[in-house]
Parts: sequence; structure tokens; C-alpha cells
Amino acid sequence: MIPAARPIIGDEEREAVDRVLRTGMMAQGPEVKAFEEEFSAFVGGRHCIAVNSGTSALHLGFLAAGLKAGDEVIVPSFSFAATANSVALAGGVPVFADIDPKTFNMDPAHVETLITEKTKGIMPVHLYGHMADMDVFEAIGKKHGITIYEDSAQAHLASLNGRRSGEWGKVASFSFYPTKNMTSGEGGMIVTDDDHVDHLARMLRNQGGVIRYQNEIVGFNNRMTDIHAAIGRVQVTKVEAWTQKRRENAAYLDANLKGVITPYVRPGSEHSYHQYTIRIPGATGASRDAMIAAIKEGGVGCDVYYPTPIHRLPSFNQKLDLPMTEMVVQEVISIPVHPSLTQAELEQVVSVVNDVVAKA
Repeated sequence: MIPAARPIIGDEEREAVDRVLRTGMMAQGPEVKAFEEEFSAFVGGRHCIAVNSGTSALHLGFLAAGLKAGDEVIVPSFSFAATANSVALAGGVPVFADIDPKTFNMDPAHVETLITEKTKGIMPVHLYGHMADMDVFEAIGKKHGITIYEDSAQAHLASLNGRRSGEWGKVASFSFYPTKNMTSGEGGMIVTDDDHVDHLARMLRNQGGVIRYQNEIVGFNNRMTDIHAAIGRVQVTKVEAWTQKRRENAAYLDANLKGVITPYVRPGSEHSYHQYTIRIPGATGASRDAMIAAIKEGGVGCDVYYPTPIHRLPSFNQKLDLPMTEMVVQEVISIPVHPSLTQAELEQVVSVVNDVVAKA
């Protein structure tokens, strides 16, 4: 089976972990500081605050930026649950917007219809590694005096008009989960250009203080360990080459898949292809799931990201009219694009998917 994702952990990562273990100092320390500084080079030199997960990055980012109980944040429903969970965990209210089915990202026109006096934030998700319309959202934020956030969990090195993911919103949040484009084993990064947000985020992750035993506010234990940071530091040196390989693999799939809608790339965008997600026009959830089973029988791993819109999950359970979201969740399949694919594996992916689609 060709896996849908294949984390790449090599000798350099193992040696980095061993180096930390030999010091006997494994909690947040010099490796975390160095990882933050090195990742900052990918986001225009902005402040970077390492934490223990992508969800923690989202959650603490909202708190550090001043989100208050009852504040509304507009988010897409077509995303991973953490997008909305983090708003709720910070005391806010997620308001769900529809998407543009061409890009899979939140539709700015629909977002504008959802803005109320309670709207304090808009958080696009760069789903699958394709940048949301950040230039448009930036303009909407300025027009209405609303803070713009970025859920960049899947968008390491993605860019729009020369500005990378993480360089747009007041706060951006990255994930280093094992299947992401780079990993620290587990972890996340808060990114901001605001000194006050930076200071608050550093306190929030560390029991409310930056100096030992001088706790200034009520905080959390959301620190990243030096073990995880050491892995991340190695991966920072590799992610650009891996991203280029993902783009090359995607170009091959674009050129050879038949009978499906391949991922759209907006002019001026650079996709980072965390996922390569195709659409099967007119599919129902059941017919699409039958195709997934057949693709897996052909030895190609694949999955649906995400089969249930967040607003319909039991945790939120809202009845909303989001027609594009409801259509896309029945049509999408994500197939392998990761940088460790061989040419033979790419050819197998194309052959199997084309055969299954032709027979459907």
C-alpha cells in the first residue's frame, strides 16, 4: 500500500534527539529558542512562539490577541475541528462560512454577509496548503476593523503574491503534527508581528510567566520540549526541498489524471500541497466512498479531509445553509503527493485512480 502520508524521520533527526537526551535537559530550553529563530526566517522575520501542538497555537493565539468571551470569529466549516474548537476554547463563538468549491477555501463574499457588531475576528484556513484570499480578507478586516488570523496548519511555505503563509494575519498558527509538511514529532508555532501578542503568548504557554516563579497571569503548560524542537530544527533545513518535490509530484498528477477536478492554484499563489485533493464531479458520499475502497484495493492510500463539516459535528450541531461545503464533502478524495513517492509509485497512483474513475 502506498501510504497517503509518509513522515520522513532520518538519522539527523535521531541524532538531534540523542544530543538533547545526552544533556539531561529536555524541557523548553535552548533548542526551542533556536527553533523559533530558525522558523522565523520562513515568515518574514516575525515573532515565533513554539508550543506543544497546532491546536495550542490557535488557542493561545486568540487569547494573546485579546479575544473575549462572546466574541465572534468567522471560520470555514470545511476544515479540521481544531479550527473552530480553538475559538470556543478561547471563549469565542465560531461563526461558520461557506467555501469557494474551486479553491476549497472560505468565500470572502459569504464572510461579509456574516459580519455583525459581535464579529471580532476572521480566520481563513489555507486548506491543503493553498492560500486563502488573504488580500481580500485583509481589505475586509481594515474596512470593518476586524482582526485577521491565519490557520496555517497545512500551509508551510505556501505564498500569495510573494507573501508567505504566516505573514498576513495579526496572528498565524502552524502545526508540526507528524503528517504535516514538516514535523517536530508534535508541536505548533504561534506567529505574530505584534510585540504585545508575542509577550502574552510566551506567558500563556508557560503558566503565565516568562521568568521562573514570576507568574504574571493565569496560564497553561503548553510548552514545546527541547526534544521536539531539536527534530523541528532539522526539518526546517529540509522543508524547502520537500515542498519543491511535492510541487513536482502535483504537477505530474495534474498532467496525467483523467475524469477528475485537480487542485486549483490561484494566480500569484504557490501551493505547498499538504494534501493533493481531487474532486469527483457529481459524486455522492456513498459513490465516492465506494471509489475510495476501490482505490485502496489497488494499493493506493487515500482518505477524505473532511467527511463532516464542523457545523454538523455533535460538538457544534448547527443547521446552516452552506451548499458549497455540503457539495464538496461528498466529492473530495485526497491521494498521495508526499515527497518520498517514487516515480513508480506516482505512476501507480495515476493508473489506479484513472481506472477506478473510468469504471465508476
